Amino acid sequence: MGTCCSKSSNSTDAFSQPGRVLGSAPSPEANPRASVPPKIDSSRRTTGNGRTLGGAKPSGGNDPKSAAAMAAEERAARQAAAAAKGKLTSRLAAMKAQTRNEVLNEASRTERATRDVDAAEEVRRWD
Repeated sequence: MGTCCSKSSNSTDAFSQPGRVLGSAPSPEANPRASVPPKIDSSRRTTGNGRTLGGAKPSGGNDPKSAAAMAAEERAARQAAAAAKGKLTSRLAAMKAQTRNEVLNEASRTERATRDVDAAEEVRRWD
């Protein structure tokens, strides 16, 4: 690193060496072309398992429609198996299916019932 006025032993300045005169460069070709690729021998063509576009589809069922159908069937089977496990599982599934308003209404009903029982107990003890 140096200042802009210092000299370097390895000069990278393009004008530090003598240049060429205009027109002394070798002339480029008139029509540059790429080389022609070699011809492929017809005996080297493969006769493998290729298929034409739009031809018959393989019987593996790899198309998206059948894959989606299979996934839906698996989900339905899992849900049916989960529902058949028992009483607690069905209760949990019902609780998960409740909306926020349903949960709040249930809590309100429970609280009212508790207050009614407490009020009845207080009336009974007062006698």
